[in-house]
Amino acid sequence: MEPAQPADRVPADRTPPDGQPPVTPTGPTGAVAGSGAATPGTGPTPAGTPAEPETALVESPAGPATGEPALVEPTGAQPAGGDSAQGEPTDVPPARPARPATPGGKEKSRAERSPKDMALSLLVLLVPIALLIAFYRGFLGGEQPTTVDPTPAYEQARSANAFPVSEPAGLGSGWRTVSASYRTVEGGANLRIGYLTPEGRGAQLVQSNVPPEQLLPVELTDQGQPQGPADLPGGNWQRYTGRGNEQALVLLEPNRTVIVVGDARENELRQLAGALR
Repeated sequence: MEPAQPADRVPADRTPPDGQPPVTPTGPTGAVAGSGAATPGTGPTPAGTPAEPETALVESPAGPATGEPALVEPTGAQPAGGDSAQGEPTDVPPARPARPATPGGKEKSRAERSPKDMALSLLVLLVPIALLIAFYRGFLGGEQPTTVDPTPAYEQARSANAFPVSEPAGLGSGWRTVSASYRTVEGGANLRIGYLTPEGRGAQLVQSNVPPEQLLPVELTDQGQPQGPADLPGGNWQRYTGRGNEQALVLLEPNRTVIVVGDARENELRQLAGALR
């Protein structure tokens, strides 16, 4: 028979449950289980201070026995919206609402429009423009040249008496005067009358007392060159080239120079030059 043990003595070896190996403590226990004494070196826990989680003692899995329990950190609360125990997400984003269907499904995008639709759209825009142009030309006289009365310019040139002044006569109603001026320039004075021919082309009648060597380069540019005589009544007329597609008829006199120039046809230029009186 073993001698009696003191009542406060803790057995050295704790008897494990049936079928499990004995558990050996890894360090000194601060207090006897159930005594409620605090661990040496630490004071009593103040009121209101949350207690730190203690490491749980879990037995080692099957394998070589080490005699020491495995330390497992306590798991906290599962975060909201996290994975479930099976590893699958618990929160699923809501499905996007479907776009409302086009009423009737008949509306077409721009890429699906046929050439016929585009032509109809363009026609809708062109019809009002055509009506405005027709109204401008038919009722407002659009694109009709503005005619002027050349009489004041002729009278001013005759009053200055700088050179003899000639005026065309009998041109016909198809000829329209669109400009007329008399101006004093360096070296003399110029009388300039602009016409619109019956064919709708331009022609100018220039009379001046400026020296020819100074006047011709200005009126015909440096490319103006004589091309031979022109058979016209009233003097010795010469044919000249002009700027661009223009041509000219030039009459050289001692006190003046007469130039008929423009992009009109030669027969119209000859008609204007032969009508001078």
